[in-house]
Amino acid sequence: MTYELRHSEPLEDIEGVLLNLDGTIFVGDRLVPGAADAVDALRRAGLSLRFGTNTTRMSRTALVSRLQTMGLELEPGEVFTAPLSAAAWLEKKGLWNLSLCVPEAAHTDFGHFKINETSPQAVVIGDLGEAWDFTRLNDSFRHIMEGAEFVALQRNRYWHTGEGLSLDAGTFVAALEYATEQEATLAGKPSPMFFQGAAESMGVELFNLAVVGDDPGADIAGAHDCDAAAILVKTGRFQGGVLTRSMPRPDLILDSVAALPAALGVGF
Repeated sequence: MTYELRHSEPLEDIEGVLLNLDGTIFVGDRLVPGAADAVDALRRAGLSLRFGTNTTRMSRTALVSRLQTMGLELEPGEVFTAPLSAAAWLEKKGLWNLSLCVPEAAHTDFGHFKINETSPQAVVIGDLGEAWDFTRLNDSFRHIMEGAEFVALQRNRYWHTGEGLSLDAGTFVAALEYATEQEATLAGKPSPMFFQGAAESMGVELFNLAVVGDDPGADIAGAHDCDAAAILVKTGRFQGGVLTRSMPRPDLILDSVAALPAALGVGF
């Protein structure tokens, strides 16, 4: 079955690029070949850049350090994460007292909020990993039932670890949604909140934004929902994958992020 792109004409009027990290910029502990050069070319062309991720296991500072160790030059302000998306939304809503179900390392992204595990205004669910237990989950349930806002950083069902598959935050979000009969507000991809926040941080409109990623669901569908351009790369999650008509259609399909500058007409 053939697979059609959303648009056949070249992408135009792109002012900002939101690049997924894991699977697009790097795979494992190494940059995708040509990724650093591609990022340099985009910068030289004057495009605003953000590196987006749903990770909740480390702070933005730690993530930047890891990427720099791999050989990618970037500033902390260029990284946009699900915790930062949630923090911006909570601030706009005036919700300053939080129950944070995220690893300690990610607490710094909520540094200007107050941790309140007694009567929080909002419960924020991320990936606590092995720190989850009945008491923590039940406390979150009670807070939500008592009126706290229910915020999910991401909905991933599971992820790949060195030891095999492991439950991710989405499992616990789903359990709390079922028990409370409330739908969580999603802060990470593919929520429009995430893409809108990234675009605002760049000072560009969504229709001038290109989203580049390896996940047809989180990246491509998310871009479609907010009218941004969607570019799928055949690395990471999508490596060796098969495109079907049921999948959201990207505007462009590239072998890897290394081909992005040429695809946007900026070259090296």
